[in-house]
Formats: sequence, structure tokens, C-alpha cells
Amino acid sequence: MGEVLSQNEIDSLLQALSSGELDVEEMKDKEEKQVKNYDFSRPAKFSKEHLRTLEIIFEHYGRLLSTNLPVYLRKSVQVEVMSSEAVTYQEFTNALSNPVMLNLVNISPLPGSIVIEVAEKIGYVMIDRMLGGKGAALDKTREYSEIELLILERIMNNCVNLLREPWANVCEINPRLERIETNSQYAQVISPTEMIALVTLSIKIGDIEGLINICLPYLTLESVMDKLNTKFWYSNLQEKDEQEYTETIEALISRAQMPIKAVLGVSSISVDDFINLQIGDIIRLDTKVDQDLNIFVGNIRKFTALPGAAGNNYAVRITSVIREEQ
Repeated sequence: MGEVLSQNEIDSLLQALSSGELDVEEMKDKEEKQVKNYDFSRPAKFSKEHLRTLEIIFEHYGRLLSTNLPVYLRKSVQVEVMSSEAVTYQEFTNALSNPVMLNLVNISPLPGSIVIEVAEKIGYVMIDRMLGGKGAALDKTREYSEIELLILERIMNNCVNLLREPWANVCEINPRLERIETNSQYAQVISPTEMIALVTLSIKIGDIEGLINICLPYLTLESVMDKLNTKFWYSNLQEKDEQEYTETIEALISRAQMPIKAVLGVSSISVDDFINLQIGDIIRLDTKVDQDLNIFVGNIRKFTALPGAAGNNYAVRITSVIREEQ
């Protein structure tokens, strides 16, 4: 309760106000400063800017997965970033079920490891596709077998290697898959109370959709935290010479070795005739001497050509180029 003024004090105050000795505005109570609660068990080590930059990095990573995984799975793959948040490592592990697919990845020269959790049904879809199946998820949860883990390790090694390019603007890393754990108790890479950045990706293989959670400990990213901002990110992108990059790619492609074969013709003979073939025997083909041969680049029919010779070597002369639409 405020102090009660006497009548003399009230009269003196009114007189001071009327004479201008006191200013009403100065007598108003100043606004109280807003105090924000700080939770010491969840220190704010990742700002919104840091999390946004991590989303940009993994958007790039998602595009690489969408391009590279179909090569192994022979199935359309779509990957997109769902969310990013800062949580404790304990909160992340408490949300895991057993069995689980945890990939422990070393990203030297940064200290420690990151953890990539792949949804169990996505793991089984990958296994099914690699073994020639249609890519169906299991109806009932079970442990991965040793053979299945070896198959997953082969796929994840390729996925881990793709991390190098998205992180190039922040730090040159050498990612390496250390091991795959199916029990979260054996994946205690940091203290349970340590803060992590958790980036969640949505992956869709064919008709099966699941999540990939990427756990990035603060202790691992601490040395590059000042680079995890969009200003630094875009300034680095502008410094790159796109023309030089294109020329480098073209130079690498131009030196690539391509297998080329000319098919003279096709014939069918019995196994008995094949066993008894001798030098000088003639095999009748389904093509004529003046007929164009099919030229294959890899396993794709790309040219037609006529047979001939160049010096002491057999050769072919290209007569036409087969376009994709043909």
C-alpha cells in the first residue's frame, strides 16, 4: 500500500504543479522491463538463424538424395525438409523405439559425430528393393538381420558421402559412416542434457513415406556456428564462378571412358555345334555384308555404321545417329 500524504503535503504538491516546478510526465511510473524466463536445462545455443541455415544445407542434401538413391533402388525418391528445432539429446532418444536404425557418422575435422535416424519402414523398403522386391514395407516390426544390416550399410555409405557437397560452403568435411545401431542405448554419443539441432526430412520411396531425423550436437558445430547464418552462406555462393564450375564438369566428362561395341550380327547354333567349332568354320549371321551394323555405347544403341578397315585395324564408319525419340 502506498504512503498516505498529509493535507499540507497535498497542498504543497498542488502548488508546485501549478507553478511548473514539477512535471506530471516525469512523475509517471516508468514501464517495467519485460523479463524472459531462461531455462538452464535447455540453454538457447541455436538461434532461428542457425536453424534456418541448417534447413538450407539439408534442402540441398535432400535434392542429392532424390537424384542418387533411384540409381540403387530403381524407384522414384522424393525428399524434402519438414522442420528444424533445438532439443536436448535425451528428448531425441526418448522418442525413439526399438528396433531403430541409427547411423553414427563422423564428420571430421569437426569433433564428435552426428546421428542419422532412418524410419524403420524406409529401411525395409530399401532392403526389399535391393533384393529385387517391389519395395513394400513390413506389416510387423522385427529386428534387422546381419545380412540386412550389410545391405543398409552399403546404401548409407553412399548417402553419407553426399553430405560433403552441401556442407562445402560452411566447412570442408570428410563424412564417414562409423556404424549402424539398432538400439538407442548404444548410441549415446553425447551427454543426455546436451543441446542438439534436430532436422527432420520427409522421404518417399515409391508409395512408402517415412522420416529421416538428423541429430547435430552443439559440441560438434560449435567451431562453425558463426558460419551458420544466411548472410555468410549467400556471400560464399556469390563468390563461386559458375562458368568455371561448368568448364570443370565438362572437362571431367570429356575424359570419361565409354565402352563402345559394334555388333556384326546374331546367330543361333546348337551346343553340339558350338563345342565342335574349329578354325576356319563359318557361322552364318542374320546381317548382310552391305547392311548397317548397330553400334552400342554402353548398353544403348546409339549409331549405325558400315564395317571396314583403318590401316591394319578393323573399323566402322558411322552412317547415322540414333536419337532418343527413335
